[in-house]
Amino acid sequence: MTTVFKFGGASIKDADAIRQLTPLIEAHQDRPLVVVVSAMGKTTNKLEALLAAARDESRTDEYRQCLDSLQTEHSEAMEALFGDADDSPSERVRALFDELDAQHRKHRQSAYAKHYDQTVCYGELISTTIVAAWLNHQGIATDWHDARELVRTDSCHQAANIDWHTTAETIRERIAQSERVNLTQGFVGGTEEGDATTLGREGSDFSAAIFAHCLDAQEVVIWKDVTGLFNADPRRFDNAVQLERISYAEATELAWHGAKVIHPKTLGPLQEKSIPLIVRSFETPDAAPTIIEAERRFDGDVASCILRENQVWVEVRPRDFSFMDEPRQHDILGRLVEAGMHANLVDSGAMRFVFCLDDKPERLEPLIESLKKDYEVTRQNELTLLTVRHPRQGMLDALSEGRETLAERRNDTTAQRLFRSRECPDTWRLPE
Repeated sequence: MTTVFKFGGASIKDADAIRQLTPLIEAHQDRPLVVVVSAMGKTTNKLEALLAAARDESRTDEYRQCLDSLQTEHSEAMEALFGDADDSPSERVRALFDELDAQHRKHRQSAYAKHYDQTVCYGELISTTIVAAWLNHQGIATDWHDARELVRTDSCHQAANIDWHTTAETIRERIAQSERVNLTQGFVGGTEEGDATTLGREGSDFSAAIFAHCLDAQEVVIWKDVTGLFNADPRRFDNAVQLERISYAEATELAWHGAKVIHPKTLGPLQEKSIPLIVRSFETPDAAPTIIEAERRFDGDVASCILRENQVWVEVRPRDFSFMDEPRQHDILGRLVEAGMHANLVDSGAMRFVFCLDDKPERLEPLIESLKKDYEVTRQNELTLLTVRHPRQGMLDALSEGRETLAERRNDTTAQRLFRSRECPDTWRLPE
C-alpha cells in the first residue's frame, strides 16, 4: 500500500536540508511512495511580498530586487547540490522564474486572489523541480507531477474547494500503478480552465491528505523540525510535552483553535478512510512520533494550551435597543463569511453580539466598515486569546494570574480567556 510523505518548507530550506531527504526516502522505497513538498524555507512569504510590489507600478525596482533575490537563493541551492553536473535543473528553474515574471505582467489588473494563485504557486513548482532532480541525481527514480493537473478544484482562489471525483480519477490514473517515487507540490491545485489555485495558507498538509485519500494510502507521514505534536507551543511554553496519540477529532479541535502543526482541513479525508497521520522529525527520525488516528481514549490525558495573538475584540449592538435575535446574528455571521474571516471566540447577550478575530487588516477593516453602517460597533486591538483543551482544576486561573480577563467562554472540554497582549509574558509555564 502507498505511503504519503509531506515535507514542509523547513525540511528543504537549503541544500543541506534537501540532502537529508535522501536517506529518509531511500529507507521507504520498499513500498509505493508519494512525496508532497512545500516551497523552500520562507519562499511563500517572499512571493507574497513580490506580489504586493508587482501590483504597484511605483514599486518596479522593489519588485525586480525581490525577484532577483529569490532567483539567487534557489540558484545557490542548486549550485551547492549539483555543481556543474549535466542533470542540474538550472535551465528548468530559470524557465519557471521567467513564467513567474510573465504571470505578474499578465495578472497585474486581475482580482488579487486570482493573481495570488497564479504566482505564489511557483514556490512549490520550483522547489519540487529541484528536489525531484536531486533524488534522481542520487539514484532514486523519481517522477515529477504538476499538482495543477492532478488536484482539480473550483475557482475559489486562495481557498479552493476540491472536485473529489475528478481528482481521484486523475491521481489514480497517473500515480497508482507507478513503482517510482512520485513527487508533487503541496498547497496547489488547478481549475478545469487551467488556472492555478491554492488550498489556503499552509495547505500542504491538506494536499498530502488528498493524495492519501484518493490512493487509499496506508499512512501519511508529515516530516517536521519537531518530533511530533506538543500540548503547547514549545517556543512559548517552557515545559510543553509531546502528545503520543490523539484522535482525528482532537487534532481537528486543536487546529480549529489555532495550533499551527496540522492544517484544519487535513483530518477529514484521512478519517473517512481510517488512514493514520504520523508526525515525525526529519532531524531525529528515530524519535517516537505523534500518531493521529480514530482512537479517542487518550485525548483527555494531557491538557493542551493554544495562544492566538494579534486578536481584535469586536462588539456589535443594535442602534434601536432591540434584541440581538437570530436574524441579526445571522446577518452578522453572514458578513464574516463574506469577509473570509473566522471567529475564534463568540459570545452574545440580549443586545450584544461579540467575537474575536485575527487582525488581518485587508479583511477586517472592510468588515468593520460594513457593520458600522447598520450597528453600533466597538473594538479592542492587541489582544491575546488563550484556549485550554481538557483543563485541570485551577489550571485556567493559574495561567490567568496577573492579567485581567476581558472575555471568557467554556464548555465541558474547552476553556478560553482573552487578555491584553501587553499583560502577557513572552514565555509561559503550564501549571504542574
